[in-house]
Amino acid sequence: MGSRAVIGGVLAVLALVAIIVPGGASGGDDTSQPYPTRQLAIMAPAAAGGGWDTTARAFQASSRDAGLDDGVEVFNVEGAGGTLGLSELVSKSSGDPYQLMMTGLVMLGAIETNGTDVPITRTTPIATLITETEGVVVPADSKYQSFKELADDLKADPGSIRFAGGSAGSTDQLLLGELARVLGADPKATKYVAHSGGGEANAAILSGSVDAGISGLSEFTDQIEAGKMRLLAVSSPVDAEIDGKRPPTIKEEGVDVELTNWRMLAAPPGIDDAERERITGYVEAVLESPAWAENVKRYDWQPFVKTGSELDEFVASEQKRVKQVVADLGIGK
Repeated sequence: MGSRAVIGGVLAVLALVAIIVPGGASGGDDTSQPYPTRQLAIMAPAAAGGGWDTTARAFQASSRDAGLDDGVEVFNVEGAGGTLGLSELVSKSSGDPYQLMMTGLVMLGAIETNGTDVPITRTTPIATLITETEGVVVPADSKYQSFKELADDLKADPGSIRFAGGSAGSTDQLLLGELARVLGADPKATKYVAHSGGGEANAAILSGSVDAGISGLSEFTDQIEAGKMRLLAVSSPVDAEIDGKRPPTIKEEGVDVELTNWRMLAAPPGIDDAERERITGYVEAVLESPAWAENVKRYDWQPFVKTGSELDEFVASEQKRVKQVVADLGIGK
């Protein structure tokens, strides 16, 4: 075989490798191109219908409508307040810039409650997205017509009311514990029925197997407006009207408690600073799009964007705060 034939064969093999392995033989992403250069996957580490799932799918739709991606897949990994999904992200996706996860305050509570050995700091935080108020609801045929009536019974006998919500240690359970504490009742005596997603919690409320529910307001809005649930109060002020009226806050109902939930996108470990900046730039572009603004309004969210070192400091502060709250409430392991 002549030298030209050998050189030609080598070049052909190199060209084939470049085609098969995006970004060249190393398998890395082509950092000369705007992120993303291929399909992106976002894990919602809970069942369909919950806050993480809703936020991930709203982000997916907004990115598509803004023409900022080549396709975004959203998939669900249920269990243990998101900590199963967290463990999967850390153990199976290290270094992969095309695998993101929706997470937030709920997961911090679950990490402390479940005693998992995989902290949120094992991930690469990309950006917080929104905050959301919590809603306290009852079935439409409930005897409770106001939050004050519910609070009076919770104070008198904290075990007399069964509450449905998200996973153990979630924002929902933390709010219930804080309500009991401020009312002068024992948080450990409250009855909280954990669910892996908002759909399951809603089913429990509607079926009457629980007396009340606590979760992100957006998870209840459709049922409230359909007349199947009654919204008693929200955990922080909202601008929007729900079912034709502005909902009262817990503080306005006479209980000095205020709490908001936040959500963020995180990448796996092993993402270098340059790749993190590329991913962050893409996420920020989605969050600045009109399509995302429409979803924020639709779900009664509040924009809440932190990135880079500011985000790292925020997550560390929240982790410390939640650890103390869980310990005070006696629900940690």
